[in-house]
Amino acid sequence: MVSDKDPIVARSSAPGRGGIGVVRISGTKEQVNIISQILFPQKELKPRYAHLLSFKDSDGHLIDRAIVIRYFGPASYTGEDVLEIQAHGGPALQQVILERCLQAGREIGLRTAEPGEFTKRAFLNNRMDLAQAEAVADLIEANSSAAVRAAARSLQGEFSKRIHEINADLLELRAYIEATIDFPEEEIDFIESGHVNERVTTISQKLMQLQNAAMRGKVLREGLTVVLAGAPNVGKSSLMNALACDDVAIVTDIAGTTRDRITHTIHLDGLAVNLIDTAGVRHTDNEVERIGIERTLQSVENADIVLLLRSADQTESREEEEALSLILPRLREGVEFLNVFNKIDLATEKAPKDAIGISAKTGEGVENLVSRLKTIAGESESEEGDFLARARHLDCLARACEHLHVLADNAVGRTVGLDIAAEELRLAGNALGEIVGETTPDNLLGMIFSKFCIGK
Repeated sequence: MVSDKDPIVARSSAPGRGGIGVVRISGTKEQVNIISQILFPQKELKPRYAHLLSFKDSDGHLIDRAIVIRYFGPASYTGEDVLEIQAHGGPALQQVILERCLQAGREIGLRTAEPGEFTKRAFLNNRMDLAQAEAVADLIEANSSAAVRAAARSLQGEFSKRIHEINADLLELRAYIEATIDFPEEEIDFIESGHVNERVTTISQKLMQLQNAAMRGKVLREGLTVVLAGAPNVGKSSLMNALACDDVAIVTDIAGTTRDRITHTIHLDGLAVNLIDTAGVRHTDNEVERIGIERTLQSVENADIVLLLRSADQTESREEEEALSLILPRLREGVEFLNVFNKIDLATEKAPKDAIGISAKTGEGVENLVSRLKTIAGESESEEGDFLARARHLDCLARACEHLHVLADNAVGRTVGLDIAAEELRLAGNALGEIVGETTPDNLLGMIFSKFCIGK
């Protein structure tokens, strides 16, 4: 059984060869003192001071010369005492150093850290809240400059600050309502003089604004998903290759060549855009093609932008009408939807005014399409104060909004009783508390930190 009280060690630098490799140990002051004296006997390590020391094996043979830094808790990353060994970054050398540390700490239970355990201890020791802890992983995994800036703001507490502000409003209003319950004969006057319903509306609006910002943050973290959909043989794969500037999809004149989703990531003005080429949509009895079409429709459901391709070299065909009848019902509310007419180099008439005319083959009009994508992506780009968000954050915010809507849609004190109002406010506060880790179950914590890299 592992314990949060065990001393832990792990390599904290990236795998592979490098100029410098870092091994980090975290534990109580007594635990780190014992390990430090075994590794560097008779050396007094000043806190936050870089010591150049010889790192030796148990027989006293030199392994490497290393920079060693000692941090005293709680003023450290984990909130515990930390010993950091910065040696040369060869994989074999780093493994030898790690094994020597484990050997030195065997008697006091030193073990290899689990993924994310250093950051988990920082959270448990109140060095950061859960949203900030998740931002550590997001900063490491950021796939664009905009995501890096937004993750840094989350790590600094921008997201958490807004959560705490709304939760403070909820708590204050809940306290007022619960105090009102003690004076039932005057509750209507209390509700009206306290502007309870107006305050509910104000908090609900703040929460929806935060929800919209979190949705932008989720796009920054995961990238903008753009799905190319339409009937077979309208040029989806050709457009995929044109946008990617590479032959990432197979192109033939045979309808139905693409049987499954093909994903490729490009960058538009610093924002990652995940292009998804899909199977042509139509009714079919072919089981393999049917599975591919269902995956296409699932991609449409999860898309941020759908490019509906049609062939401009012919009038609207039965196949295209069939594709539309299958695609349109699967579009989620609020998704961006662009009509794209391909093969305009073969068309006798211009594309409709509400459509973007292109030729994936010659490149005509593709730059205009990219410009439209940039415009849409710009609406999701990081603005000053934006932050990264995850699916679980959106779920928590949605649940908080639902509880507030019960009160916003019904007059407190008339349609909704005071006891119910107080409970809805409590539940909304609990949902927000999950984001920063105030009301988060232990099993969820384990799942969150297990997705971190080892050593962080």
